[in-house]
Amino acid sequence: MIDNEAATPTHHASQVRVVTASSCTAAVPTLPAAARAAASAAEFSSRRGWASVGAVALGAFVIVMTETLPVGLLPQIADGLHVSLGLAGLMVLVPGFSAAVSAPLFFLRSGSFNRRSVIVVLGLTVLVSNAIVAVAPNFVLVLIARMLFGATLGAFWTVVPPVGPKLVGPAGGTRAITIIAAGISGGTVVGLPAGQFLGNLVGWRLTFAIAAAATLLVVVVQMVVLPGIPSDGRTHLRDLVRVVMRRAARFGMAAGAMVFIGQFAAWTYVTPFLIDHTHLSTGVISLLYVIYGCGGIVGSLIAGSLFKRGVIGSFAGAAAVVAALLIGLASAGTLPWLAGLLLVLWGLFWGIVNPGTLVWILDAAPETPEAASAVNVTNLQIAVAAGSGLGAILVSSTTLRTVFLTAGFIVLASAVLAAVAARFVTLARRE
Repeated sequence: MIDNEAATPTHHASQVRVVTASSCTAAVPTLPAAARAAASAAEFSSRRGWASVGAVALGAFVIVMTETLPVGLLPQIADGLHVSLGLAGLMVLVPGFSAAVSAPLFFLRSGSFNRRSVIVVLGLTVLVSNAIVAVAPNFVLVLIARMLFGATLGAFWTVVPPVGPKLVGPAGGTRAITIIAAGISGGTVVGLPAGQFLGNLVGWRLTFAIAAAATLLVVVVQMVVLPGIPSDGRTHLRDLVRVVMRRAARFGMAAGAMVFIGQFAAWTYVTPFLIDHTHLSTGVISLLYVIYGCGGIVGSLIAGSLFKRGVIGSFAGAAAVVAALLIGLASAGTLPWLAGLLLVLWGLFWGIVNPGTLVWILDAAPETPEAASAVNVTNLQIAVAAGSGLGAILVSSTTLRTVFLTAGFIVLASAVLAAVAARFVTLARRE
């Protein structure tokens, strides 16, 4: 008996621990059922976690769709509200500045709020912004609504990226972030073509009303699917300062800012480039935007696997390819088939670069993810505005080809900086 009792813990330790006062025959049938119940509960929890990640990705989809929607509607909005096209362009620029300011402020003031409630309220705010634009009698009210949207944008990107790992656990954190980033590309797929198509079909006001209705559907899904998501606790200004003081974070901020300046210097003027330089029709351009966005979704989904091998190296490689594609568009963009191919590849590799900037910053300061995310939002939104402004200056003084060449070399500089950073800094590892 002594030998048997000593042998039992070696092979069935859990049985002996659970049924200390029972015979072995009573313990055997009980534990597999408990194990199955635990496995079933874990599987359900995992399914719900990934469903919640999908619901958050839908929120990212709506945010980016709303952000890009005016791009295809600016001429109609300008005519409808009797303002110049340049003034109507403030609908695109104002949200960026508003987001840059709101991200750190929201981080400092939202430390005690449950993140599920925050995500739902931010979705409702996007709904209100779209609804106001749909009925606004003048351009001033439109700008106020877009400023409100920009504040929501900054808050959303501060809170949402760190939520992914909380929903599925650290092991699936990077994959969750890249799925949420795929929502960005999905929003681009819908936002740009929908702005053009729906604007021509039903007018710009009803287009924003449709966007408000779509936002409501997403909010309902989030209310049903999302569990309670506790915050990380109190937030302090010193948390933001600590992120900026990290050498790895400073490298990431510099590389991210440079790549976004180059990207948006070119992207802001991609439509006139394709019309005037490549001589494509608006219908073909809309189709290319859809394919570009689909490429971005694919890039975002494969980025998670690449980041396991190294975030900075993956970012550097993808940024170098984006640089080559922009320079290629400037050099050979007069050939329609080649321009289309380069644009699709641009979307694919930008789908890797974009989440790369975020994962880089989060892994540079893993103990304060929301502070890192807030810093990242402010940094990149300023870079977006700077890139659009640089593109405007170059368009006014040079040619569209020069815009794309300049943008390509700026992105290439970002890739070089990242390659240098990989030799001097180490990020927290994600599985």
